[in-house]
Amino acid sequence: MLTAFALASSSCAFAAEPAPVKKIPIILDTDIGDDIDDTWALAMLVNSPEFDIRLVVGDFGKPTYRASLIAKFLQTVGRTDIPVGIGPGKEGGGGQSKWVEGYDLKSYPGKVHEDGVQAIVDTIMNSPEPIVLLCIGPLPNVAEALKREPKIAEKARFVGMHGSVRLGYGGKKTPDAEWNVRIDPQSCQAAFTASWDMLVTPLDTCGLVVLDGARYKAVYECRTPAAAALIENYRLWSNGKPVDQRSSVLFDCVAVYLAFATDLVEIEELGIRVTDQGHTVIDPQAKKVKVATRWKDLDAFKDLLVKRICR
Repeated sequence: MLTAFALASSSCAFAAEPAPVKKIPIILDTDIGDDIDDTWALAMLVNSPEFDIRLVVGDFGKPTYRASLIAKFLQTVGRTDIPVGIGPGKEGGGGQSKWVEGYDLKSYPGKVHEDGVQAIVDTIMNSPEPIVLLCIGPLPNVAEALKREPKIAEKARFVGMHGSVRLGYGGKKTPDAEWNVRIDPQSCQAAFTASWDMLVTPLDTCGLVVLDGARYKAVYECRTPAAAALIENYRLWSNGKPVDQRSSVLFDCVAVYLAFATDLVEIEELGIRVTDQGHTVIDPQAKKVKVATRWKDLDAFKDLLVKRICR
């Protein structure tokens, strides 16, 4: 078995990384601060050389809490070149509140957009090239952005962590109403019927990603700014439960991967209909969506994820 040191230091322990040619312009829309997987995804995103990150916006309420988490994380890892957007909704906190206790958004050296939804619209519409809209939470921001300017669907590609097609939580053999869809199915319906190209990871693939053993130890012991901030947040989020053995399920990291590569998964083009109860049902009459339905090499993805977090 590879040691944690070997995993962290030897390139041969990991899948070969795609060679970046031209950076992909991308916006992240996230409900960071609820499940810890959004923080893992943000760490993976900022450490992925394929991306030109144009904006990170908090979604699904708790605007100051989410924007503060985004801003402090970006400041911690030295990426204050990335603008932060404040989403709409009622204020609130979550499991990572202590990490941003006392943090003042006004102290963020980069740009902070008070209207994060409008920032999404403007960033897409003002871009000379198509942008990836990477969505890893419920979609009220996206629904509102489409309402304000439907033409964003002509200038963006949607990549998301949404739904459950054939497998449910924990790999069970029946699909579930996945959280990001179930909590706001109307917003998800708006996104899934817009004219943009769509690629999603449902629970069928993203619900199977957990780091443990040598892979997790490599991240846990890593001292890079992103990894250290991630584990600090994980410890707070876990509220006293042990965090030294394994990660939680890292749903959202798969969506980050799909924004730049698809070779480790099987992609099916399926008609997907979002029901009012939050199910994502295969329906030949519905809009066609590219869906990552199976893993070709889950171990290679886990290796890549560790390398990115520890980069």
